[in-house]
Amino acid sequence: MTPITPPLPLDVLELFPDLAGHAATATRLHPRPGAPTIADSSIGGPLLWPADEPWPVCEDGGHHYVFQLSTPAAVHRSRAIIAGASGELNDLTGQDLGHLIEQPISLVPVAQLYRRDIPDYTGPGDTDLLQVLWCPLDHPEEGYNPRPRVYWRRTADITSPLSTAPEPLVVRDDYLPAPCVVHPEQVVEYPYPDLLPEDLQALVTASEEDEDDDEVIGYFEVSQAPGFKVGGHANWSLTDPAPMDCAECGTPMTLLFTAASSERNGRECVWAPSEDTPFTPTGITIGRGYSLYVFRCPASFGHPTATAMQ
Repeated sequence: MTPITPPLPLDVLELFPDLAGHAATATRLHPRPGAPTIADSSIGGPLLWPADEPWPVCEDGGHHYVFQLSTPAAVHRSRAIIAGASGELNDLTGQDLGHLIEQPISLVPVAQLYRRDIPDYTGPGDTDLLQVLWCPLDHPEEGYNPRPRVYWRRTADITSPLSTAPEPLVVRDDYLPAPCVVHPEQVVEYPYPDLLPEDLQALVTASEEDEDDDEVIGYFEVSQAPGFKVGGHANWSLTDPAPMDCAECGTPMTLLFTAASSERNGRECVWAPSEDTPFTPTGITIGRGYSLYVFRCPASFGHPTATAMQ
């Protein structure tokens, strides 16, 4: 059954009509384990990559933070065992792997998204493919998260695709996505309350404070969708909003892509398509179960992206 967001229990526009001018659409990806090909939009699947273009690597070496290192083969095997395949869960990580971070680390595919599938696709010119990769190790300068790299492409230019992508020598298992097919769905989101104009922010905050029952659904629960998505708004509930300005030109950045630890934003998530919605279909965990937001500069697709964990 195709995952679909159920009707939300609260229509915030009925309560706050002035929010209409602050709405934004997002495309929820609803990743589920599968066997995507290079012709598919996917999370953690193979990429349509030009055979004559070098596969990107990270050469930060000893600057990586060494934590829970494993090999891709060990991660795949342990997940297969947990999923019920035969085998014993022993000695999956082998010997000490710390020395391997000194070698170039091949980036791993995180997302491949075709324009035809993603209503909220944004890219330069006539590109029709967005690819997100990251270094599968902790980077202190990225808040001890993986460091992403973004590519936009014209599929018509790729006449000879790479047959097999190289794997990194070592990974943190939380950063190696399991191959997932996606089920894109466009939804409407609203900004985190602290980013609203002061008058609207005061109304929203007052409405939350007036509710004595913790079980009552409010603006916080329905304003931003959880899980993997393209576009939309970031949820800043971990740290409160931080300025996300382009390092190149200072322009305030917009949310491009979200990699999430969970498809839910709480035990009773109103965004969950069904009761059996998996918490972690991709195998990714960011921090202690957060999301990694990738922001882009609206002034130029050539300017560097930025990240925030929330």
